[in-house]
Amino acid sequence: MIKVGFVSLGCSKNQVDTEVMLHTLAEKGCEIVAEETEADVIIVNTCAFIESAKKEAIDNILDVAWLKKHRNLRGIVVCGCLAERYKEEIFTEMPEVDALIGVGSLSHIYEAVEAAYNKKRYSSFDDRDICPLGGERILTTPAFSAYLKVAEGCDNRCTYCAIPNIRGRFRSRPIEALVEEAKRLEASGCKELNIIAQDTTRYGLDLYGEYSLAKLVRAICAETDIPWIRLLYCYPDKITDELIAEMKNNPRLLHYMDLPIQHINNDLLRRMNRHGGASLIKENIGKLRSEIDDLVIRTTVIVGFPGETDEQFTELCEYIREEKFEHLGAFTYSAEEGTPAAEFDDQIDEQTKQDRYDAVMSEQLAVTDEYNRSLVGKEVKLLVEGFDPVSDAYYGRSYADAPDVDGKIYFTAPAGKYPIGEFTTVEIRDVLDYDLVADPVE
Repeated sequence: MIKVGFVSLGCSKNQVDTEVMLHTLAEKGCEIVAEETEADVIIVNTCAFIESAKKEAIDNILDVAWLKKHRNLRGIVVCGCLAERYKEEIFTEMPEVDALIGVGSLSHIYEAVEAAYNKKRYSSFDDRDICPLGGERILTTPAFSAYLKVAEGCDNRCTYCAIPNIRGRFRSRPIEALVEEAKRLEASGCKELNIIAQDTTRYGLDLYGEYSLAKLVRAICAETDIPWIRLLYCYPDKITDELIAEMKNNPRLLHYMDLPIQHINNDLLRRMNRHGGASLIKENIGKLRSEIDDLVIRTTVIVGFPGETDEQFTELCEYIREEKFEHLGAFTYSAEEGTPAAEFDDQIDEQTKQDRYDAVMSEQLAVTDEYNRSLVGKEVKLLVEGFDPVSDAYYGRSYADAPDVDGKIYFTAPAGKYPIGEFTTVEIRDVLDYDLVADPVE
């Protein structure tokens, strides 16, 4: 029995790939171990979206390589985006790596592990555009909150983004397959289903000839009783009236949308090859807010994109103050090789990027604080996630907070009183930076 350890990096979409590989290996008789020092083979599932992600991936591979040299580790398998993007370089630059698996070859993970265990070099890079999607999973999230990856790849071709080159064309999974997976997740205890893809709002266009996210949500709701369904990675130009109506009228589709805008200046949006422009962004967000009173929006923006002027940056900051996004994250632009924007002449220096990042996040802190303080005194439904014995407090999230990226709500109660993974009601009484403090409603 080969003992296998996993290091899973990057986004939730990558995490789902890790869960599929875990199930494949368990079915083959491998033992999955939590401690890296106990593993015969370690798999590093990597991200390579931006420079910081590549550095994190390389650092983790080198950390694992130390175990190979100084402990009993026999082999290292590298998979995911870094493996796909740098398939020609990794074996040369990091000879400690024994096996490489591209994003189209996850079904070959056992062959890679077996080769690495036997100290044989192995690589597999099947066609990303025709490889099987989905599969049985071993969850790495708590059972009560799981991700459902509804598509792979991306067709948007934003000029700053390497994902289409790494992950291939956009491909939706059939509604029937996704409903069956949702039913399995419900059977394992899922209370919160987080729907994800590189572009979730494009779902179904390739299979059914139309945007079909609302249809998918209805199908899942018809076949399961999962109480919370959350939409992540949506695009502003693909928000349909049907989807808005579904969110308004379906009590199980949370009034929360992850909607990255990246910028609000039209010239920069065109240079980014973002579709729709500022007017469509504002129009669709306006529609959402007018139809759904308690809507919570998370967005992301890029600062320091090539050619971004002080005036264009100021325009972004003014829009953030005006729109009052409940949650916002920012990235400093990263020039990714192989992308059009990396070849633009008017690159911006790193210090200016960092200064703009700090300014945006300072603006957002004030917006978030105002929003959080508006919740004080209100009762909210909470999904209990855990108990912290140090602070002697439970913590969880309301519909307004997505897992991993948003804040938490803390409330004090005796250990064991509230079941983990169940719902309760609390009253917000204070704000703690991005988090909230509450009292249980008895």
